[in-house]
Amino acid sequence: MSLDDDAVQARAQGWRTLAALHARIEDRLERALQKAHELSVSEYTVLDVLNRQDGFHLRMNQLSNAVVLSQSATTRLVTRLEDRGLLARYLCPTDRRGIYTEVTEKGHELLALARPTHDQALSESLEEAEGIPELKPLVEALAKL
Repeated sequence: MSLDDDAVQARAQGWRTLAALHARIEDRLERALQKAHELSVSEYTVLDVLNRQDGFHLRMNQLSNAVVLSQSATTRLVTRLEDRGLLARYLCPTDRRGIYTEVTEKGHELLALARPTHDQALSESLEEAEGIPELKPLVEALAKL
């Protein structure tokens, strides 16, 4: 095995380890948010991203980029949240082609209730992962961020 092969194998193993940590965290978050608030991780993320914006809104393409979903998946997700009264869409006043998405009062209330659940599930998931030797370095790296 050449040095290049070793580097490729190390990167592949690093990616698998990162993917394993991500899957563990996302699974724990999904179960906790669904059980307590009937929210998926993606739905929570959309509400959280929008809530952190000045003015609490983004254009749909900006939201797609922020939550790392395709435009069509983001549109379907926003539609579901809008149907639940958690988000609202409106035309950009300066560019009629642009559509903004913003959190409604009901969405802010649900996000405030869901945030402690999210934070606790994340903390528990990372604490559990830290006990797994393969995942411990990644958890430690996250703690330094």
